[in-house]
Amino acid sequence: MWNYTGQQRPDFADPPVAGQESVWDYPRPPALRDCDQLVEVKAGGKLIASTRNARKVCETASPPTYYIPPVDIDLEQLVATAGSSYCEWKGAASYWALRDDPGAAIGWSYPNPTPAFAEVKDWLCFYPGRIACFVDGERVRPQEGGFYGGWVTDNIVGPWKGAPGSGGW
Repeated sequence: MWNYTGQQRPDFADPPVAGQESVWDYPRPPALRDCDQLVEVKAGGKLIASTRNARKVCETASPPTYYIPPVDIDLEQLVATAGSSYCEWKGAASYWALRDDPGAAIGWSYPNPTPAFAEVKDWLCFYPGRIACFVDGERVRPQEGGFYGGWVTDNIVGPWKGAPGSGGW
């Protein structure tokens, strides 16, 4: 089976079947992939974002994250919120909240990403454990662990970091 890294999956990895991707076939450092699937984000019955022009970030041992261009987001429903973090691959992240609940971060963006991720400058990614996210109509499940924002769908197999026992990955 082809994978990004050219390396063999570890023995403990779940083998994918037709139509599935293994997080162990994703590269490190992560890679951006075009995504023409319908990616939607909703809150309280309101559509926050909808696109077929997302970029999917794939990284070894993590479910993918989906970045949505600002043009496909109802930015009137969002506000910048406190907090920041740093990704060794993408740079410093800024956080976003719903205007109706400005203290709870539901997504993040990179206003000054590293050159490798310049394509997603100011694009937003959302935490599927904090807001309803969908890929082609499938409700996304959150990646385990409070920090991670991976989007778990039926076509992704792991195990992935964030789950109990994955601290050394």
